Amino acid sequence: MNATLCPNCNDEIIKNFCSNCGQKKFKRIDKKYIWEEIQYTTIHTNKGLLYTLKNLVVNPGKTARQFIDGCRVNHYKPILLVFLLSGISTFISVKFLNFNEVLKKQYESQQMNAELANEIVHFVTSYNSLIMLAMVPVFACFTKIGFFRWGHNYYEHIVINAYFLSFYIVLIMIFVYPIMYFVKDNPVLYGQMSQYFMLLVPILLFWFFSGFYPERSKKSVFWSVLLTLIVTILGFGVIMVISVIVGIVVAIASGPEALEMFKPKTVK
Repeated sequence: MNATLCPNCNDEIIKNFCSNCGQKKFKRIDKKYIWEEIQYTTIHTNKGLLYTLKNLVVNPGKTARQFIDGCRVNHYKPILLVFLLSGISTFISVKFLNFNEVLKKQYESQQMNAELANEIVHFVTSYNSLIMLAMVPVFACFTKIGFFRWGHNYYEHIVINAYFLSFYIVLIMIFVYPIMYFVKDNPVLYGQMSQYFMLLVPILLFWFFSGFYPERSKKSVFWSVLLTLIVTILGFGVIMVISVIVGIVVAIASGPEALEMFKPKTVK
């Protein structure tokens, strides 16, 4: 009978689970794993939330690498973590930071049609968790390209990006939301705070992947992160162009009433 060492406690695993700590026998993340993860997310809960959050703040890249390498028994499920944190983030921003009102004022300042602005705000706040989950496989494409020579498959990059997005959300709630609370009545400053924090994404990506790939040089991590950022910018540029074209085609097909929503409101 084949025996392997448990990646969590180094005890010998004879069957499917470690008899010492309960860790499941190591299995590389693949398409089947991601599907099982999605099913687990919808019908189960998991333990290890505080443990995972603590490790995400201290060393997010190392935390993701441990999960990828098979040390999973103490960690919260990454896809479930994104869903949970994005829901908490939305609740805080709507209930305590006037996110809806600020977003409406920003759209009004851009002379966007009021009806369209209300629909966008409603959609973003109602489906934020699902939007965040949908972004994970998209970002996974970009990081897979940026780190294409480093040995991890696309499905493992889904997990990697789930951890990075969770890390990013936690930092926003810890460092940005307290500041936004005091500027919630100033839409301009409120929006600027979000934009300023976005500028830190390249640094956060470098920190994350430096911890994820400690065996790689900082220089090689830097160039791979840079390639990822370039691919991300180009990718979202293509997505935006396609979205605009599709939106225009749908509006034309729906009739002149739909086109009215895209016209800026007139100031009397």
